[in-house]
Amino acid sequence: MASHGPRHGASRRWMPSLWASWKPFGIGEQRPNNFAEVLRAAWENRDQARYAWRILRQGVCDGCALGTSGLRDWTMDGVHLCNIRLRLLRLNTMPAFDPAVVADVAPLVGRSGADLRGLGRLAWPMMRSKGDAGFRRVSWDAALDLVAERIRASTPERLGFYLTSRGLPNEVYFAAQKAVRAIGTNSIDNAARVCHSPSTVALKRALGVAATTCSYTDWIGSDLVVFIGSNPANNQPVSAKYLYYAKRAGTRVVMINAYREPGMERYWIPSNPESALFGTRLADATHLVNIGGDVAFLNGTLKHLIAHGWLAHDFIAAHTSGWDDLRAAIEAQPWECLERSAGASRAAMLEFARAIGTARSAVLVWSMGVTQHTCGEDNVAAIVNLALARGFLGRPGCGLMPIRGHSGVQGGAEMGAYATALPGGEPITPESARQLGERWGFTVPTAPGLSAPEMIDAAADGALDVLYASGGNFLDVMPHPAYVAEALGRVPLRVHQDIVLTSQMLLDPADTVVLLPAATRYEVPGGVTETSTERRVIFSPEIPGPRAGEARPEWEIFLDLARRVRPELADRLRFPDTAAIRAEIAATVPFYDGIQHLRKAGDQFQYGGPHLCADGVCPTPDGRARFTPVAPAEADLPTGMFRVGTRRGKQFNSMVHAAADPLTGAGRRAVLMAAADAAALGVADGDAVVLHNDVGAMVGHVRFAPLQPRNVLVFWPEGNVLVDHRRRSPAAHIPDYNALVWITPAAAVEGAVAGAAGGPVSHAGAAGGRPAVGDGTAGRGPSGPRPADRTTA
Repeated sequence: MASHGPRHGASRRWMPSLWASWKPFGIGEQRPNNFAEVLRAAWENRDQARYAWRILRQGVCDGCALGTSGLRDWTMDGVHLCNIRLRLLRLNTMPAFDPAVVADVAPLVGRSGADLRGLGRLAWPMMRSKGDAGFRRVSWDAALDLVAERIRASTPERLGFYLTSRGLPNEVYFAAQKAVRAIGTNSIDNAARVCHSPSTVALKRALGVAATTCSYTDWIGSDLVVFIGSNPANNQPVSAKYLYYAKRAGTRVVMINAYREPGMERYWIPSNPESALFGTRLADATHLVNIGGDVAFLNGTLKHLIAHGWLAHDFIAAHTSGWDDLRAAIEAQPWECLERSAGASRAAMLEFARAIGTARSAVLVWSMGVTQHTCGEDNVAAIVNLALARGFLGRPGCGLMPIRGHSGVQGGAEMGAYATALPGGEPITPESARQLGERWGFTVPTAPGLSAPEMIDAAADGALDVLYASGGNFLDVMPHPAYVAEALGRVPLRVHQDIVLTSQMLLDPADTVVLLPAATRYEVPGGVTETSTERRVIFSPEIPGPRAGEARPEWEIFLDLARRVRPELADRLRFPDTAAIRAEIAATVPFYDGIQHLRKAGDQFQYGGPHLCADGVCPTPDGRARFTPVAPAEADLPTGMFRVGTRRGKQFNSMVHAAADPLTGAGRRAVLMAAADAAALGVADGDAVVLHNDVGAMVGHVRFAPLQPRNVLVFWPEGNVLVDHRRRSPAAHIPDYNALVWITPAAAVEGAVAGAAGGPVSHAGAAGGRPAVGDGTAGRGPSGPRPADRTTA
């Protein structure tokens, strides 16, 4: 695949100084085989090759949120195609599975997600009642009438609706939240809750906006791009190409992370001849910190900036408030406390401070390594403080970017599919609900609804009558899967709307489980739209091709259900087509004005323009950005315990695509740890160990890795068995995906070696699969105060 370089026009001559290796095509290096991925996708989709090619050429990517339309984007010329998109392609082209496959679910319980997806598309409504061996096929009317009857028999506070970001477009999110609010509840939430909700809270509080303030083009030619708790080489692979051109334009790339990510050290970009042949060294510097050490490291950096006068004094005076309070708070934090919490030295903080303090422009990028903490809002606030102190806002080459990992998630909250906000991010208040109700012609509830974690809690308490989930898999995504499985098993009616089977569908029903077949974004008549990380709203057309049985567009399903629940509102709960939904979005969400004009492939617009807060002027009451003093996390560890964070491998969200991570070579049961820590435990590289706390236990194998002492990483979702479901951030309600654990050589734990042979401890035991070693076991001792997690996804 040929590339023609960035639109700004960097030099076309090759630059050996950036090469990762002099070995042609990285022979012998640990790296993804991108060309093999192309061949694999071609073979996997050979029965629908023309349809697959049309999806790639005409559709908007349903993988990460970079916003590739067809094979091109708006950042640079050339072809863009990544491994994530190729792996997801088969979900859109495979045939339906025979309903007889689920007539008895016993043989399916305990099978991997990949095995269940491989069975084929869910194509017909199905139902399973308590005591049934499996599912039986039913009509759409029978399925929706049953769901509507159960909803009418319940009360709003006992209902929960959840939407994943599984390629869902803006039209589905908008129609779903309107339908749910017509039903009478605000308990609708989406995957943004467990990804970037702290970013939304902290950015809105500081800047008055809740999205990235810049564009991807700002990476190329900026003096500095900083990644904090983010691994784009793994989770947004196309962005590695942006970084290649940024490096050629002289941009320095710095990482702040718990782990020295190999993919950011060297990456082979298949669509660029130079990088495909010799690879590219992406990161110029990496600063290792403790899991949960972000605030301390960033505050230490700011402390150096203050001491050396590396501040944007004019910007601070003209465009910010709260500087004196922040400065006093930073100066009061002792270096010893900052170093201990960060797990990094004062000198390391000075090195980064010098890089950012002497840069004329910089873009600060972060992801779930920053957000998925009890202190996620504080972590984002610390990033914002640093950017404001240097004036990196509202001008070219500068900005704050919470990079999204999923193609639909940016629009999810903006469309109002959120328990704590209405369309446009408006807070749920009596006045805002009244205004929206007047527009729609029905009463909109005035109380915030249940967030996704709160839905699970309500289910566990027997306080949820109906759980309606579009996509997703709570068993994989949420902490403490044994707790989640028990909670789901108590819900009288579970509705799972999806394109494939997932393990949560197979949990025995408390009373009834309904499966509803959904259409993909490429199957929706009239086309749909997606909002990318850089706020670009992009039209994705319907792609002609085969269709799966009776699968329906999801916006139609939600509104059909709402009309059955509230027949007196039927005339207010109809759209003739997706163009009508876009027209209502434009009328309801002012900053989405323009979406109503998107009609064909390639149509798009970037709301707010290239830069939000242009020239430093923010949409706050006084036009100023706000500094927010934040304190570092407690650094002390209980004797003998380790901090555990989670990371992604060869996967998309919780969909694991390979048993080993091609960037690291680590298997799914790897326990990444420093060699010195392993030596202190008396274990060698490859030895089996048991990680355990009062939540659960998992068995893994040691793999030496560059981390700070007493920090270890395991893969997600396997590591969820160690994570306490009760720990969430206070404002955003995001789960805290980290833990404190003891680590014991497996040979010293009775039965652990046998457990290791069966794989890591997981929810399978609770769901009727293999026994779960230590899963949910009490009495292992206190887990202690948990530091913030670094999920590098």
